[in-house]
Amino acid sequence: MCSILQSLRLGLVAFLFYFFLPFARGHIWAWLLSIPYSPPGEGPLAREVHPPLNIRDSLVSCDHDRSCGKGFSCDRHFRVCVPLKQAGQYCRRDAQCLKGLTCMFGKCHHSIPEGQEGARCKLDKDCGGSMCCARHHGEMICKRRLMLGESCFVPDGGLAFSINQICPCEEGLLCRKATDIPQREKEFVYRPEVENWQCQAPAV
Repeated sequence: MCSILQSLRLGLVAFLFYFFLPFARGHIWAWLLSIPYSPPGEGPLAREVHPPLNIRDSLVSCDHDRSCGKGFSCDRHFRVCVPLKQAGQYCRRDAQCLKGLTCMFGKCHHSIPEGQEGARCKLDKDCGGSMCCARHHGEMICKRRLMLGESCFVPDGGLAFSINQICPCEEGLLCRKATDIPQREKEFVYRPEVENWQCQAPAV
């Protein structure tokens, strides 16, 4: 008799579990989706802060930066004045960052003097010696030319070529396909046709 009651009890528990599982699953997913996403490794200063909806109406509306006071810029998407961003915080343009910072790769960074590695540029002549003007994550910056033995493979086109570019080899070097690569290095080569192109000294 006890075994029959125990079987009935287990059957009832199983029935209730399968009956209520879809509803519980729905609540669990709704709770998970309601949790705000924060990218890993982002510090508190790097998190994007938008005006809460309930106080956005009380902020100063604007069409351009001149409409906002000192220490503020115009968020052209929300059309309200917001405080200037600190280093590491997300941005869309230079005017949103504090003085001495520039908006690069979507975040406020400390400005790099013109002509130095990492500085913005339009042409090679904007950069110092042994550098060229090339694209990095879509931004044109000064990069150093490749030295002897460095990989110099450049894709024929496509997204990899348009988003990130490399400079040519240093003056006096040629980009050629390497024929003699140590076996130890071959073991770590993921794409041999890419890694085999290196800056080499011209043949004598």
